[in-house]
Amino acid sequence: MVKKKLTIEDIFEDDDFGLLESKVKTSTVKTDEERLIDSFEEINVFIDKNEREPSKSSMSEYGLLAKLKNFRGNEDQKKILKPFDRHNLLGHVEMDSPSIDDILNDDDLGLLETDKDLDIFKFKHTPRPEDRAEADFVAQRKSIKEKDFEKYELMFLQVHKEIKEGKRKIKPFINIEKNLHVGDFYLMNGIMLYLESANLKKEEWEQKSGNRVRVEGRTRTVFENGTYSNMLYRSLGKQIQKDGKLITNTFEKIEQELFVNSGLVKEEDVQSGWIYVLKTKSTKKELAEIKDLYKIGFASGSVDDRIKNAKNEATYLFADVKKIATYKVYNRNADKLENLLHRFFAKACLDIDLFNENGQRLNPREWFVVPFEVIEETIQLILNENIVNYEYDTETQKIKLK
Repeated sequence: MVKKKLTIEDIFEDDDFGLLESKVKTSTVKTDEERLIDSFEEINVFIDKNEREPSKSSMSEYGLLAKLKNFRGNEDQKKILKPFDRHNLLGHVEMDSPSIDDILNDDDLGLLETDKDLDIFKFKHTPRPEDRAEADFVAQRKSIKEKDFEKYELMFLQVHKEIKEGKRKIKPFINIEKNLHVGDFYLMNGIMLYLESANLKKEEWEQKSGNRVRVEGRTRTVFENGTYSNMLYRSLGKQIQKDGKLITNTFEKIEQELFVNSGLVKEEDVQSGWIYVLKTKSTKKELAEIKDLYKIGFASGSVDDRIKNAKNEATYLFADVKKIATYKVYNRNADKLENLLHRFFAKACLDIDLFNENGQRLNPREWFVVPFEVIEETIQLILNENIVNYEYDTETQKIKLK
């Protein structure tokens, strides 16, 4: 009688005592690198919540501040932590990049040995670069000569300094056309960048709901790691939206930029939007009795479209509004003009709590108790470059010299 040979399945099934059963053991002990990243993440979470770096105001903050100081002074730790530095706390970090020789030599399994068979490098289904249309052009970063990069390096260092001093803030980047401007700084993948120039123009394309217009064009973008790119304006904006932040300007820079060609509109200029002044039609006694109550705001598109649903929005005090005046603004000045007007009239900001139908408390911040003629006068002072010499007096409701 021929004895039947056992298969591997027979052996595993004939295991009455469970000797062959095993479970993968996982370790709950964290490595030194994992503990380092967790410690750095505590600082990130603090800044997410408070929108500032930790200070010496309390023992808990002081501990975070001490950790951050140690991280900044340790080059090895900075290289580990830079990929997790979403607030750019560590500045520019020179990362170790393996050379092609390092990669080829580190091939213990022989995966890169071709034995003269180079079929894997023969692209059968991918178009050759020379066959691609110009519209498919992919912008790549290129190195900047050290001497040419010196002026940019000074700019990046100055911005880092202004962030630490609180003159600039790191904010979420939301709207491309409203927030992406030539001359401004941003963070992308933890690296600071400077949008030096952009060849922008309006493009119109058809959609079922109607034709749409948007701004597009090539940019020259300089990165703090010594490279530059000429990627498309909207592609750059989408990358910043995906994994980046907006770095605000200093008030001094906002004022300075408002004065550049403020009264000149050229054929190639692109309209940024509208500054508008509104008056509420609310019948609520606490609002209707306030004389000279106006909202100063910014709209990138039609003001009429922006306010057509006013009675359902808290920013319009849940009431219809009357359009008092609109100001067409070109290039990149509209949102900055709005910001400057709000700061100029900050002491006259409406301070009132409203409650919606669900009982939620609302505190609108873009309404000001200021005579309309004073608002007009202020805009003229901005355009005439004289605003820095004046301030608004809430008692007399007049503009006066500082």
